[in-house]
Order: sequence, then C-alpha cells, then structure tokens
Amino acid sequence: MTDAKESMTQRRRAPMIASIAVAVFGVLAMLVVDHGPWSIPHLRTAMVNYGNTHAAAKAAGATVTPTVPKGPIEPKDAGPKRAQPVDQVAP
Repeated sequence: MTDAKESMTQRRRAPMIASIAVAVFGVLAMLVVDHGPWSIPHLRTAMVNYGNTHAAAKAAGATVTPTVPKGPIEPKDAGPKRAQPVDQVAP
C-alpha cells in the first residue's frame, strides 16, 4: 500500500519538478546572454537637450514653418441630432 502511494506522489510531482527545472534553466540562460563576458556596454553619444523643436531644427539646419491657426470651436446645435435619411430602394 505504501509503494502505491509513493509512486502516485512521484507521478504527481514529476511535471512540477520538470517545469521548475525549465524555468531555472531559462533564467540562467538569460543571465548568461545578457551579462556574459562578450556583452560589452554600448557607449552613448552626447545627448543635447534643446529647449524646443525650433531650436533642435535650427541646430540640424532645418527650417520650421508654423501651421495656420484654427478658429475657435463652434458650439453644437441645440436640440436632438438629426437622423440619417433612409436609403430609398428602387422597386
């Protein structure tokens, strides 16, 4: 009776142990790939912080043309919305 219980317990634990082993292997593989001796840090170029888009474009040699200002938003018509007319089907 105890042999049957032990084998049943081992059968239930096998998938759990396998999934834990795969997870541990995956984490270790990611650490080796990301932080291995061949993974050198990339140098970043000096980043310049311009105050606005015009200053950045001017530094790059581009020109900025302003857009035409829009008028104020018009108020919506009072009352319910008009329904869309029914499409007339030819007989």
